[in-house]
Amino acid sequence: MPFVVNLASGNVTKEDRFAEKGHYGGSILGLRLLAERTAAGLDPYDPEALLYVAAGMLGGTAAPGLAKAVFLAKSPLTGVAGEAHALGPFAAGMRGAGAKALAVVGRAERLSYLLVAGGEVSVHDAEDLRGLGTAATTDALRARHGAGAHVAAIGPAGEHLVRYASVVTDHAFAAGRYGLGAVFGAKNLKAIVCAGPAPAEAAEQAARAGRADPAPVPDLAALGELAGQMAARAERADPVAVADPEAIAALVAYYREAMATNKLAAWQAGLPGFAAWAGDPIDPGYASVRNFSVTGAPRLRVPSAGDYDGRAVATTGSCPGCPNDCLKVYAPPGVERRTGGLGQEAFVSLGWNLGIDDLDVILAANARCNDLGLDVVSLGGTLAFAMECAERGLLPAGPAFGDAAALPGLIEDVAARSGALGDLLAEGSARAARRIGRGAAAYAMTVKDAEVPCIDPRPQPGIGLGYALAPGGPRYDALEHDLDFDPVVGLAYCFPEAARVGARPAPAGELDEERGRRTARLLRLWSGLDALNVCLFASSPTRPLTIDHLTALVTAVLGVEFTLEDLLVAGQERLDAMRAYALRESGGRLDEALPARLPEEAITEGPHRGAVLDRAAFERARAAFYDELGWDPRVEA
Repeated sequence: MPFVVNLASGNVTKEDRFAEKGHYGGSILGLRLLAERTAAGLDPYDPEALLYVAAGMLGGTAAPGLAKAVFLAKSPLTGVAGEAHALGPFAAGMRGAGAKALAVVGRAERLSYLLVAGGEVSVHDAEDLRGLGTAATTDALRARHGAGAHVAAIGPAGEHLVRYASVVTDHAFAAGRYGLGAVFGAKNLKAIVCAGPAPAEAAEQAARAGRADPAPVPDLAALGELAGQMAARAERADPVAVADPEAIAALVAYYREAMATNKLAAWQAGLPGFAAWAGDPIDPGYASVRNFSVTGAPRLRVPSAGDYDGRAVATTGSCPGCPNDCLKVYAPPGVERRTGGLGQEAFVSLGWNLGIDDLDVILAANARCNDLGLDVVSLGGTLAFAMECAERGLLPAGPAFGDAAALPGLIEDVAARSGALGDLLAEGSARAARRIGRGAAAYAMTVKDAEVPCIDPRPQPGIGLGYALAPGGPRYDALEHDLDFDPVVGLAYCFPEAARVGARPAPAGELDEERGRRTARLLRLWSGLDALNVCLFASSPTRPLTIDHLTALVTAVLGVEFTLEDLLVAGQERLDAMRAYALRESGGRLDEALPARLPEEAITEGPHRGAVLDRAAFERARAAFYDELGWDPRVEA
């Protein structure tokens, strides 16, 4: 572990890194490989750039919270380590096909895909897939390798090197952030296909078929039946061997029962789901409206639960082994609906942030983005930037806020880099602002050149600290929301869990040194979950997998005692490695500045009225954050 694939030569080798401690086969190992195998300053599109894809030692296990795969490379958007996670069945597909991790270097001469089957990895021609969306690509590769094959694919956006192109797995499950799809495109890599059982099972099936040994190179014609059997098993059983199956079964039973009494888990599991943004009006300042420029009432419609009727494609069974079903697939009729996997950021990013509240327009845009391979957060942020620039006379040909009819064409133009505007916006808002000049940078809501997520940090300054200081760039799910730990409106059941890592309740809008320390502690905890490929939406402190359940889960899978200290050590190492890489690639000049709008323009209405990120308080909290993580604050921001 991992397989090392050179696309230029077609050579595939396997390296044994099991003797190393503490990487768990996930992003920590990927970061070690990035530091070891690539030169400082290497362009993300250089053939020698390294792409890492892993289920790791836990991902793909049929248990709550263990359905994640990680995609990692130097980001063409931020210039530092870009890490994105895909939910769904792809991680189980990797493990079932006999791979925990892939490290990919080189550039293929022709568009190609990787096939993982029977514990072997091989490179195959994909020129006939050029220009196809992720759905058509997945369909074509499943027709070739079996209906049960699991596919991670890019669409036209990745082929055209859109800097925030995504990778989409199994139609609906995006690894969305930081442009990993463009890294695929730069390597002429259209997809990774996982089909067929691992070697021991292949030998058993080959014996039943009357052959003494499986072929050393997978028989592609035979893979369809084997892959179909593998997928059927993945739906109903664990494709990954675990040390203690009885403990896993007990944890599954516990989780299934606990969902009903856990507010967030019940919301995730229910209909229309926690990504649907349905029901009560949203407090002013909670989420971005018109590029974070509207600080009062949004004056945009919130859908009702009934508005999602007839738009559900799949609402259960998204992650093998996890009963929570939090990622649901929605799309209106008349579009490619299978790509409508709805993350919690999509509705605001493609809707309110653009001044649009037509649900069908938003759901269709989300599905189309996944088919084209576009990150909805960066696309929404970039389009909102362009709309504000147009409104202020800086981009005369730019789009207008609220123009729902123009949204589909804008999405197509960006994915294809079509025309001057499409090519400009394919670079992301920070680079577009530098091209436009004339003060346009004030309207690029970015940190490290990556668009900030749609949850407004002014009422929740810990989120703002996370956006600014997380070394990989701004991420919505890097840590829990401050409101969850507010002593008045928070989730009281999670306070004891948070206290175990030193995050005690405090008023959500309070920005002080303790906020900095609390944010660092939560970031370290969730970094540990990321390092192990454990789903944040199943885990402590706010979801049913408490710290004790998490440590029991890892122990049951690996057969080695795992503790809270181990989890926090992994979280710290991942953060340290990401920061060291960021410092190396930036020459010590880390961009940790939030957009100026956030400390200058306060929320003007509602319960968060007056909320703003005071610069002096933010700097004091930043110093405490650095002190908690043991980082040297002497970096140029």
